[in-house]
Amino acid sequence: MRPAEIVGLLADGDRLRVVAALALGAVDVDGVRDATGLDARRTMTALGRLVDGGLVEQDAHGWRLLEEEIRAAAREAAPAGADEHADEPDAERAKVLRAFVRDGRLTQIPSSRVKRRHVLDVVAQSFEPGERYTEKRVNLELGKWHEDVSALRRYLVDEGFLEREPDGRRYWRAGGTFLPADS
Repeated sequence: MRPAEIVGLLADGDRLRVVAALALGAVDVDGVRDATGLDARRTMTALGRLVDGGLVEQDAHGWRLLEEEIRAAAREAAPAGADEHADEPDAERAKVLRAFVRDGRLTQIPSSRVKRRHVLDVVAQSFEPGERYTEKRVNLELGKWHEDVSALRRYLVDEGFLEREPDGRRYWRAGGTFLPADS
């Protein structure tokens, strides 16, 4: 899928809302409708157009945004040799991130604790300080980074980036680099 095709699909407000709902975890029409406020007709029209455009698919588990299509289009649109970690001020951390993070995903979880902590700090940025997350939501966020969400979740908790309630039902960000809010 070409970058211009994705931009064209997302140029419509209803389709953009549906994509956002799917990205946030909606998997059925009712979930998409609740998240977007669209009626059934507009929801199904948007979903149909997104399926036709190759950005969404429906399988046995429901509707799914094909995020890999967006990432592939972003790679295609990026200038050759673009360094996604060029803005990282710490040279050692940038080197680790170049080795383990490509296109916003972990290529693997580092075995070295020092390198793993650099990567975990970046992953922890996916969680807003002060917000509580269900385990399902944590898994959805971590799945965007790597398929082994249980290992990532365990490392984040063990290294103090996330904490969880004693019953394990809610998580919250407890550590890592806190970036200042944009003014």
